[in-house]
Amino acid sequence: MRKIVGYTLMSLDGAVDHPGQYFAPSDDPDEPFAFDEESEAFEESVIATQDAVLLGRGMYDEWRGFWPQVADQPFATFINTVRKHVVTSRPLEGDWANTVAVSGPLDRIVAGLKAEPGRDIGVHGSIQLLQSLVGAGLVDELRIVAGPVVGAPGRRLFEGLSRPHRLRLTGCDATSAGNLLLTYEVPR
Repeated sequence: MRKIVGYTLMSLDGAVDHPGQYFAPSDDPDEPFAFDEESEAFEESVIATQDAVLLGRGMYDEWRGFWPQVADQPFATFINTVRKHVVTSRPLEGDWANTVAVSGPLDRIVAGLKAEPGRDIGVHGSIQLLQSLVGAGLVDELRIVAGPVVGAPGRRLFEGLSRPHRLRLTGCDATSAGNLLLTYEVPR
């Protein structure tokens, strides 16, 4: 059965809004930050298992104007070609290949996507959506790249949860740049 896999970049204390503040700056003007080889390989392993993504409306609006013009590989090719399901109550504006709007209760959206044949369904960016999915118990796995910074401003990944959610660590590596590559399964 397909899994919902949340993938996010964050600071060590859970900040998720400004990745350029908790990863090394890039020499490439098209990239706000640079990943070390291990973090890039981790990202590649995440997207290699996915053939669909769930995006929040804000992330869709931001990314549809960004990713089609960027050559950052392999994520640009992945996000530009993968089937994108945008959770929204309004019609989508603009065009981005393989994008459909979905609406309704999250549990029904997720159940419908998981019932279709295919591979994993990723949640990339879309922090508010990921927080809602975690809070509703709809995420099967979390894959996190945590940069070695604390005190960055902005939202925290797990803020606002109404109750504790137990996670099972299934993978943990430290990279040469000091990033943590974390994989958590959400037990049912």
